[in-house]
Amino acid sequence: MASAPPTPPLVTPAPPTNQPADIDDNKVPQDSGDSGRNPGTFEDIHKKTRDVFPNPFEGARLVVNKGLSNHFQINHSLTLSSLQQSCYKFGATYVGTKQISPNEAFPVLLGDIEPSSGNVNANIIHQFTDNIRTKFVTQIQNKKWAISQLANDIRGYNYTATVTIGNPDLMTESGVLVAHYLQNITKNLDMGAEWIYQRSPNVPGGQMGVVSVGGRYVRGPWTFSGNLTLFSLSESSIHGCFHRKLNESLQIAGEIESNQRTKECTATIGYQVDLPQAHLTFRGNNLA
Repeated sequence: MASAPPTPPLVTPAPPTNQPADIDDNKVPQDSGDSGRNPGTFEDIHKKTRDVFPNPFEGARLVVNKGLSNHFQINHSLTLSSLQQSCYKFGATYVGTKQISPNEAFPVLLGDIEPSSGNVNANIIHQFTDNIRTKFVTQIQNKKWAISQLANDIRGYNYTATVTIGNPDLMTESGVLVAHYLQNITKNLDMGAEWIYQRSPNVPGGQMGVVSVGGRYVRGPWTFSGNLTLFSLSESSIHGCFHRKLNESLQIAGEIESNQRTKECTATIGYQVDLPQAHLTFRGNNLA
């Protein structure tokens, strides 16, 4: 969603390690002749475009991964930066033995800890049945519970419904509730909607809601996606993306975001070059 209103962070924090190959938490549908397929989740309709864009950071980072078994790996990461405090983190990932598909196994437990400060990130993902998947995310920063989020996906034959609860606090009667639904319409088209409700003493009026509708169209190597977010009857934002795989080594993508509330409009073009034989991937983008 483009330029969403100020809400507690609901985006799952970046895992402490790259997820192993047998984890495919968010599948993006491919163009096929079957008009009935699970389309994935609404929050991932722009996933193909976002995966092409690089994730820049200032400084240097060294990550060392070591697999201890087929199900368990540890990692050490060292970040050096002049803009933020340099730190060392120790992380671990466990992948269970419940095989859902050739590329998916559950439960998945992953997390990291920063020994110098005690900051902790933890993620738990489990698929209880063929249709129900649950994700729990927690983050402790500066000895305080910064993030607590529970999401539940119900994946039908041609739809996915998700309900997420973020940072619930019964003492202050605050928290965030997110519900979204994505339906496969044809073999090429998925459409859905999202509703965000926030209740907090810091929000004008004590509560607020945001509605978004969107869709994704896949045709051969092309993917187009977009969503319209309504903050009020007079304020909205539009987010549109495209992705194309030119060949086995080159992908291009672009997005445009326009927000009436902030009076801003941005456009981004990105590319990804894969060199499998050299085990290298290059990503770049241009923001206007």
